[in-house]
Amino acid sequence: MPGTISYNMNMAERKGDKQKLKMLYLVKIFTEETDDMHWLTMPEIINKLEAYGVNADRKTLYRDIEELRNFGLDILTCKEDRRFYYYLASRDFELAELKLLVDSVQSARFMTDRKSSQLIKKLESLVSKYDASKLHRQVIITGRVKGGNETIYYNVDRLHDAINEDRQIRFRYYDWNLKKEMQPRYDGMWYQRSPWALVWDDEMYYLVVYDSKHGNITHYRVDKMKEIEILDETREGKDEFKAFNLAHYTRSLFGMYAGEEIKVRLEADNDMIGVVIDRFGKDIIVVPVDDKHFQTTVSVAVSSHFLGWIMSLDGKIRIVGPDSVVDKMKGMIQKLSEQYCV
Repeated sequence: MPGTISYNMNMAERKGDKQKLKMLYLVKIFTEETDDMHWLTMPEIINKLEAYGVNADRKTLYRDIEELRNFGLDILTCKEDRRFYYYLASRDFELAELKLLVDSVQSARFMTDRKSSQLIKKLESLVSKYDASKLHRQVIITGRVKGGNETIYYNVDRLHDAINEDRQIRFRYYDWNLKKEMQPRYDGMWYQRSPWALVWDDEMYYLVVYDSKHGNITHYRVDKMKEIEILDETREGKDEFKAFNLAHYTRSLFGMYAGEEIKVRLEADNDMIGVVIDRFGKDIIVVPVDDKHFQTTVSVAVSSHFLGWIMSLDGKIRIVGPDSVVDKMKGMIQKLSEQYCV
């Protein structure tokens, strides 16, 4: 009898509580240790399970792997040199897709370096350790200016909640000062607005809102919004936003700088057609002027940012109407000329 008790205790000790986690450890091993270029033999799988404190034999592992396949894991078997190998062949995300996501996270100016690194680390966990190193090498630090607002990560989520719950919000809006510190605009005045859409433009998040005080639709940079609160009041401006063309709005603004929206006639060299389509879309009407030039009319919020964009194109795109916009361009050129006059 004592020998039987000792035997049962040894069996319990050999199996241990971690035996219950065997399937989870198997998933972890296949996810982290294998891909279509890196395989494991059955003895290697057994050894890796033992490193986690889990005992297993071939017979039960064959059954466990089959159950994982039935659950949906794409575990394949291949034979080479009379040995059988096992590996996880496919995942929810392909490596090429994750590279795009990593690049987007790294280049996003609204995110801090710390938050970017944390999110990239999570993306790396979706592939094997071998492919994770490829994702790591994919990240190129360009020295671009990154955001300094850690809370934007959660503010975006809170704003989505407000939109989904059909609620107004209030927040304080901040600007940089000469001490390189963020200070609240208008001495910390509360902005109460009705949020309707989040827009990604020029590597920044913008919130499009209805401003009942002024009766118009406008936008704010999310990384400059702080102390966001969801209010009990239902959103206003439903009819206004229903008639609002968000795609047209973002296309007409340059760098999300507002200005009076005017139909502007542009004349451009033929080789600039791609630049015009990229900026204003394929719905524009193109009218040939001669063998080398064309004209088109676009709706634009005429701001200094738009005029600067025209100047940056080295004369290949020119404003030809209306006269009021042409005069604004001439005035800007004159002002710049006087600033740099020796």
